[in-house]
Amino acid sequence: MISVEFNNTVQNQYRTLIDFALKLTQDNEDANDLVQETMLKAFKNSEKFEAGTNLNGWLYTIMRNIFINNYRRMVKSKTFTDDTTNQYYLNSGKNTDRNRGEGNIALKEIHGAINDLSDNLKTPFMMMFNGYKYEEIAEQLSIPLGTVKIRIHCARQKLKEQLAVYKTLNV
Repeated sequence: MISVEFNNTVQNQYRTLIDFALKLTQDNEDANDLVQETMLKAFKNSEKFEAGTNLNGWLYTIMRNIFINNYRRMVKSKTFTDDTTNQYYLNSGKNTDRNRGEGNIALKEIHGAINDLSDNLKTPFMMMFNGYKYEEIAEQLSIPLGTVKIRIHCARQKLKEQLAVYKTLNV
């Protein structure tokens, strides 16, 4: 596909991209930012698009991946947004301490359960937990992509079984 033709085709998808972005972000400004990032990435990677395939699907995949990566980045940075209208509690100056004993015990048990996993399950699971993509894990461990997915799934299942007691507790 000629680059001018590709650019026009992508720009014609703007409205559908906005709609999809709004479903993901639930915010107009964030949706506009997401669409701009998506279009920028699509233009930069236009040579990777195969003519005759589903352009909308390709753009939606790019957008979804950007959204997920941004979300993971936000969670890792542990951003805290406080929307309370009552500023009294924020500015009260009182320091409160909370007994974290139960949480510390739970954390030790979770770490123990992870450490009890066999290395062939623990390694891909921890790589995924640390933000690696399945493809990156497969490449680094020199194993097929399907094997990576199965091992991570099995690790999750074993952890769910071992840590089932925490499903009902609010620790």
